[in-house]
Formats: sequence, structure tokens, C-alpha cells
Amino acid sequence: MTKDELRAELERQAQRYKDVYGGEVITYAAQPDPERKPWRKKANLLDQAFDKELEKIEKELQAKADEASN
Repeated sequence: MTKDELRAELERQAQRYKDVYGGEVITYAAQPDPERKPWRKKANLLDQAFDKELEKIEKELQAKADEASN
């Protein structure tokens, strides 16, 4: 079945639906494919160690702030 034949068949079905059921046929444009998410770098061992050190420093600073406020 060619595109023209398919279009003609769909038009016949739409017309039949309008005639038999008295309904409206609404056609929508095809939705675009969703965009791919940007590539994200996987954390390597050095990145993980750096994050742990940052957390440790933040905890120490928080502990000092808590001691100073008491």
C-alpha cells in the first residue's frame, strides 16, 4: 500500500465516520521524538573521594558551629 492509497483510505474512513456517527475527526501532528538527556560523566574514584572529603569538612564545620552556639 502506497502513501497515497493509505491517505485515500484514511480519508474514506474519516468521511464514513462523519456520515454514520455525525462526529468530528480531529487530526493531530505527529509528536517529535523526545530530546535525549545530556550526557553525564560517571563519578570516578577520585571524584568520590573528593565528595567524601567535602562531606567530612562540612560535618566538621557544622560541629564547630554547634559547639560555638552552645
